[in-house]
Amino acid sequence: MMVNRGPRPTLTQALDKEIYQIVRKLVDEQSQLKNGGKSLTVSDVYDSIKHSNSSLKRRSKKLLEDSIDRVLRVIKEEEQELDDDESLDGDFEGIEENPPPRIKDHNIMNRSITKMWSKPSSASMTPRGGTPPVGNVIPSNVSMQDPLNGTVEPLLKVDRQPNGEPKLKRRKGERAPQKDADRTPPTDISLENLGGVENVIEELNELVAMPMLYPDTYIQTGIQPPRGVLLHGPPGCGKTMIANAFAAEIGVSFIPLSAPSLVAGMSGESEKKIRDIFDEAKRMAPCLVFIDEIDVIMGKRESAQREMEKRIVAQMLTCMDDMALEKTGGKPVIIIAATNRPDSLDPALRRAGRFNKEINLGVPNEHAREKILRALTQKLVLPDDFNYRALAKLTPGFVGADLNDVVSVAGTEAMKRMMAVLKERSATDMDLDIPSETAPSLLILRSLVAHAGESAPDGDFSIKYDDFLTAVPKVQPSAKREGFATIPDTTWAHIGALHEVRDQLEMAIVEPIKRPESFARVGITAPTGVLLWGPPGCGKTLLAKAVANESKANFISIKGPELLNKYVGESERAVRQVFERARSSVPCILFFDELDALVPKREDSLSEASSKVVNTLLTELDGLSNRAGIYVVAATNRPDMIDPAMLRPGRLGTSVFVALPTPDERVEILKALYKKALPAAKSEEIEALDVVARDERCTGYSGADLGNLHQAAAVAALKREMVLKAGGMVVVEDELRIERLDWEVALGKVKASVKDARKYQRLKERGM
Repeated sequence: MMVNRGPRPTLTQALDKEIYQIVRKLVDEQSQLKNGGKSLTVSDVYDSIKHSNSSLKRRSKKLLEDSIDRVLRVIKEEEQELDDDESLDGDFEGIEENPPPRIKDHNIMNRSITKMWSKPSSASMTPRGGTPPVGNVIPSNVSMQDPLNGTVEPLLKVDRQPNGEPKLKRRKGERAPQKDADRTPPTDISLENLGGVENVIEELNELVAMPMLYPDTYIQTGIQPPRGVLLHGPPGCGKTMIANAFAAEIGVSFIPLSAPSLVAGMSGESEKKIRDIFDEAKRMAPCLVFIDEIDVIMGKRESAQREMEKRIVAQMLTCMDDMALEKTGGKPVIIIAATNRPDSLDPALRRAGRFNKEINLGVPNEHAREKILRALTQKLVLPDDFNYRALAKLTPGFVGADLNDVVSVAGTEAMKRMMAVLKERSATDMDLDIPSETAPSLLILRSLVAHAGESAPDGDFSIKYDDFLTAVPKVQPSAKREGFATIPDTTWAHIGALHEVRDQLEMAIVEPIKRPESFARVGITAPTGVLLWGPPGCGKTLLAKAVANESKANFISIKGPELLNKYVGESERAVRQVFERARSSVPCILFFDELDALVPKREDSLSEASSKVVNTLLTELDGLSNRAGIYVVAATNRPDMIDPAMLRPGRLGTSVFVALPTPDERVEILKALYKKALPAAKSEEIEALDVVARDERCTGYSGADLGNLHQAAAVAALKREMVLKAGGMVVVEDELRIERLDWEVALGKVKASVKDARKYQRLKERGM
């Protein structure tokens, strides 16, 4: 019997098909509710679309309502046809009006099937046509009697597609289809939780937020929005966190990926994964795709070990070219990638039209560290007068992850105070009959277990500023883990004399870093390179450290020979890597010690490898690779061995001669050394150094010789104390002082280390 209901509405438009999927999902949700839920209306579906993350909510209301009405009529027709088919098919005899609820017991069913396999019976396995099965082969239309309620169940069910055809079998090695992943933006993070990244957010507003939220403006004006943004910087500076927080703020579809997850073992599978991801992004547009550690799959093709790596790069390049607005239906798809090795990426990926913009998240400066600390501690109970600025000064070279570690260690320090109180309680709480050989730590543990769940002991266990001061030395910044130092702790107070050299370094390095706008006003924008030269032991390295501390700039110390490598090209790569690290730590002072070993004169006798290292360093100093904010300081005691091209203006144009100290300067240096070694020394002891430093035997002493003189005098004082104790005299150790007699012993032993001081004077006169 056929029921004629008139023409059935058809779904021909792409919009109708998208709404059909949404309505089907809503119908399934309503059917799972008690009493079957309520019937859906056009307004219900429209409200659901408006409150979802779907791109359909940007369509006009009239267009959506017409499409929803067509879809609801189609679904209603389908359900009516299904009800008619079920009522017309089958035997009506013996059907109860209110059948009892059916109880499913899979174990009973399995046992029945097992019996049928072991003892095939024509009575229990009879096809609807009445023909018994042949042998042990069970046709697809065989039915089986349920032993519980007598209902007839099909024994085998064919898994079919929505169009009624059987589903294709999976090939060997092919993965099972996965359910649609949740592509909603994260909700557990916000840009308010980040600090010191205002410049990055401002750039992302222009490059990502504007194209995502206002694509029509770009289409009308004919401007192509960026397709990719590359975030790079040292580990722990917040690249992944910024991408997630920004996606949460703008609220579009978000596909986070880890680059290694795109690599598969079978040939062609990796490329298919990349295509599927970009196809999904097109369907969900506007969509933001984030690829973390992109250098894993996007390495340079010329150095790739396998063909698969080259194909993956080529596939990514092709997919990014297909993300233009005219190819995505006017819906923007933007890729954000993160890496801490931008130089290892394939150059084709970094050209305009793919990753149009690169944002460098370097090591935060003092102002940024203060903001990061405020963001990390906003949920902590801290005193109102907490000195964030002083704490930021104590953490040079720390990135966001390091500062987060500092906060965690400070919290641990606060918990240690609570642990001390619990230890005192455990000493009184434990039973007296415990064996004496029981370890104290075990007693404390048993006490903690016994009082678990009780209120905390009385006392102030909140995090204090002193806890942070204790935590900072315990956390090693990421910069030090990568092999270079941060701001040193040497100050001008640790250096005696050298006033003229100080003034030159102040104007060459310290003031341009502190007041760049003042120097730019008079046309000084390029950083100055400084060469410190003179006899060994006169404080050249110490001066470079003090300059870095005074300017609060990051400090990278490079020993000349350590960049040299026996393999071809490795030495030049090491030089480039040093400057790349410096660019991530701007403002930065690069200090090359023993420069004569790294850049000797290029002569016929020099090897080709050494000449390449000199050329690489010269090109880096020329500023071809953007040397803004990188201040180069070099030290040597053999300036005549350095290549002349290194000393021209624009490279190491400022040469500062650090000479042997005069008698007055020796007094200042010896007093500075004494104060650093003995901060509690009395004033009369320090004044007595005047006579020692002016002694004729100190003529020709360098700063290192004066330090050696102080150590020799201290050893003489200790020996004198040991002799007095051996003679039976009572000596108070706290009253032990370095006396004039000890200095005399030291002066007799220590000799000047600089043998040919006149050579340096002649070099100075020649204008070196």
